[in-house]
Amino acid sequence: MSNKTIGSGQGILVVLSAPSGCGKTSIVERLLKRHPDWVRSISATTRKPRVDEKDAQDYFFYSKLDFEQKVRDGKMLEHAVIYGNLYGTPREFAEEQVVQGKTVIMTIDVQGTKQIMESWGKERPLLSIFILPPSVKVLRERLTGRNTESPEEIEKRIGIAQDEIKAAKLYNHTVINQNLDQAVLEVEEIISNVSQQRRKK
Repeated sequence: MSNKTIGSGQGILVVLSAPSGCGKTSIVERLLKRHPDWVRSISATTRKPRVDEKDAQDYFFYSKLDFEQKVRDGKMLEHAVIYGNLYGTPREFAEEQVVQGKTVIMTIDVQGTKQIMESWGKERPLLSIFILPPSVKVLRERLTGRNTESPEEIEKRIGIAQDEIKAAKLYNHTVINQNLDQAVLEVEEIISNVSQQRRKK
């Protein structure tokens, strides 16, 4: 586990990444229940909202022209094309929450994290955590157990996961999700310790 320098300031942006099937969504959901004062980063997208989705709550829904303009203006921390739609993280929302002293948690892939590490700035409060599976064998078993992908899709995800795991060294911390409850406690402790250190500065 590595511990790289985190910038000064009161709030903090937490970037949490993991290969598909490693439980990052479950970890974040539990953390937010345990810490109602922590904030989930809201992504932006050009896809149409679903029936039960609300703007600025589930997503920021932008037109393609607006999204592309925000990218050109440097107003997106990261962005990518997924299934023909644009997705990204608005800079303004994250910055406002951090300035207010909030802990902002973002779940994002390795490529998005690399963009954020460049666009957020080295002197700003950024904490990155990578969730690892106990082994590739266990990851394959978890993906198979979900019954949501074909064997071919599972092997494709395993290949992507192996590439992503190689990038874990870029993150401030790594946590192995052997047991979900324990993983939640470990991530919680990392975030809380860094937040406490920042308040003392």
